[in-house]
Amino acid sequence: MSKLEEFLAGERLDDVALFLTQEYLDSQGKLPNMGEAVENGYVLVVPGDEGRRAFAAGTGMDAMKFAQSAMGEKSEIDRNLGDGVCPDTETDENHEAKFIFAFAEEENEEVGGLYEDGDVIHAYAKCTCGTAYSERWVVE
Repeated sequence: MSKLEEFLAGERLDDVALFLTQEYLDSQGKLPNMGEAVENGYVLVVPGDEGRRAFAAGTGMDAMKFAQSAMGEKSEIDRNLGDGVCPDTETDENHEAKFIFAFAEEENEEVGGLYEDGDVIHAYAKCTCGTAYSERWVVE
């Protein structure tokens, strides 16, 4: 099982996942060797702190501040973390995920809601048009 499959199965709760398109990849090609190819780029699964630093280095944004900014806009994010559906498709611009930041949270019956049904994936995407959006789902 790959790191991405383990992450999506809720088996890597201390890690984060980062989807990056070609424009964010390093010129030496090291990042693709560390990640898993998906249709529009690569998904890296790395330890939490390292992943947040990599996200900041690659995008120029603090991961948690980005997540907070994306929380207010809900839309679908692919379950393999390789793309999403921009909620702002009324414009004539291209609408593909530029990058996605995701983490998993352990099942917590005391919190209720989704969290009592199992581990929850939190995913936050930035579209090429500039819109940030998010989705959460229970690990299957």
